[in-house]
Amino acid sequence: MSDFGGMEDLLQDFLQEANDLLSDVDNKLVDLEKMPDDRALLNDIFRGFHTVKGGAGFLNATELVTLCHLTENLFDRLRNGELELTAELMDVIMDATKGVREMFGELSQFVQPQPADPAVIAALKGVLSGGGVVPANVPEPAQHATSVSQAPASELSEPDWSALHAAVTGEVPSVAPAQSEVITKAEAAIVEAAVTPATVAPSGGAAAFGRRATDRPGGQPTSARRAEERGRENTIRVDTSRLDQVLNLSGEIGLTKNRLTSLRADILAGKNDSETLHALDQAVSQLDLLVSDLQNSVMKTRMQPIGRLFQKYPRIARDLARQLGKDVELVLAGEETEVDKTMIEDLADPLIHLIRNAVDHGVEMPEERQAAGKPPKSLVRLEARQEGDHIVLIIADDGKGMNAERIRAKATEKGLISEEEANTLDERQSLNLIFMPGFSTKTQISDVSGRGVGMDVVKTNIQKLNGSIEIRSEPGKGSVFIISLPLTLAILPVLLVLLGDQPFALPLSLVREILPIEQSKIQEVGGKETLVVRGEVLPVITLARLLGWPLERYPEYGVFMQTAERSFILAVDSFAGRDDAVIKSLEDFRPKGVAGVTTLSNGQIVLILDMKELLSDLGQHSDFGSAVRALDFA
Repeated sequence: MSDFGGMEDLLQDFLQEANDLLSDVDNKLVDLEKMPDDRALLNDIFRGFHTVKGGAGFLNATELVTLCHLTENLFDRLRNGELELTAELMDVIMDATKGVREMFGELSQFVQPQPADPAVIAALKGVLSGGGVVPANVPEPAQHATSVSQAPASELSEPDWSALHAAVTGEVPSVAPAQSEVITKAEAAIVEAAVTPATVAPSGGAAAFGRRATDRPGGQPTSARRAEERGRENTIRVDTSRLDQVLNLSGEIGLTKNRLTSLRADILAGKNDSETLHALDQAVSQLDLLVSDLQNSVMKTRMQPIGRLFQKYPRIARDLARQLGKDVELVLAGEETEVDKTMIEDLADPLIHLIRNAVDHGVEMPEERQAAGKPPKSLVRLEARQEGDHIVLIIADDGKGMNAERIRAKATEKGLISEEEANTLDERQSLNLIFMPGFSTKTQISDVSGRGVGMDVVKTNIQKLNGSIEIRSEPGKGSVFIISLPLTLAILPVLLVLLGDQPFALPLSLVREILPIEQSKIQEVGGKETLVVRGEVLPVITLARLLGWPLERYPEYGVFMQTAERSFILAVDSFAGRDDAVIKSLEDFRPKGVAGVTTLSNGQIVLILDMKELLSDLGQHSDFGSAVRALDFA
């Protein structure tokens, strides 16, 4: 039973606003560590705790009021110059914010939060009473195990962030961090607040500050478990101007519908002169334009600034760097870039893994950086920007990088690839080995990394979003991960191709050109069919072969396609046009190589092909035909 009889709605409103406020406080704390005398920051953080305390008092959340009151008093002393901010004091403050966040998780279950960790309360009271700082839960700096690259560092003393833009076009090589471990529970709780109004407490095992999230009367489930049962958060904040636009377009569509109804009545009455038919054509064209505008406006209501997610990461990077004994600053850029809300939720875990890799594997210890002629502070950059119909995310660091040859050797040592396979890999393919399940460069396992879990999850999650991830590497200079994602997951421009009479949809973003195929011009190179296009030799892959279907006759047309990994010509029988596909996922049954389905204007259901998945297992899709027939699409 709820402890807030009749106040559940107020509680949810409080949690939504307070989580945003606490996330802002977390960011300002990271900034304050760099500028401890910034009075504006001190005042903002003080007001943040004061506001949360006021709302908690209204809800009778006594323990949350106590923790916020002590932290508020601490910042009052700091802003008045009565206390000096030190690294040890900052650790106590960070522990206090973790305690506040955990209490939010308990409140989200409609139960009053338990007392904060006694060690944190004692540390706060000790500071306020003038007894000095006694850190509550500061981890010992972990011994940094040897990473992949032992290459000499570059002479650069500062990272060239302008190279990020060049890196996308392939002009500047950079480096990829190696493998990371699964996300810690505290980090999971922090990121959860970026995409849900109510933050979830860590689930299972010991919760933060030494008490378990399940230690409450009645053995109620943890908020994390309840969140899993509830599924994704189904609320979203929308600018009212966007809703006004949707309303206006809906009204225009209503007027056009009335016009069409009138014209239909005229035609049924036998009035089918040229003037009536022209008016009908105009009304249909106007309806098509309005529906397209409405579709775009509705999609914009799903778009959210990615900064809501980005603002969680400086705190995570700071905490991990301090645990490892490193000095790292996370620089954010492009926070105003808008991304589909569902995509923001799915990006949370991959970005955490990549940032953890940059801090743990990518950047060096301060003494190593100084010995290499670099500044002791490492810089990690997280950037987002829109390029055409895609969103590009860049995670870069100015660390030591990694050596492709050493990665090949490590993968061979772990038995992930054979020596023969390793000898055939170029530098890009070698770097991509870090995405293999079980790959890790750590010589010892820690609570941060070493078990070979993480980067394979990153690639899998990015591919689920119909995106791609690319690595640029150069030992001694740093690293750049480039993630490319579609602007939205709900609508996908596609090219409809035919295999016999069966249509299939190809993502239009991968299509570069359509050209005829003359079988006499097909040449075999290394046992594979190729075609020369403007001096470039491209492999020819028939769609029938990809799907494991019999090749009744050689295709007459080719689709020049380009993915992040390769360029090739897909041979097809014919074309059925271009369409904007509204993607429907297959929940219970999904043949390999199928991204989803869409419905054509004539009601026919068409499979949307996942080209990356089909190409990754070329020749292993003999079951595709039976799968399609099982879905009754053939």
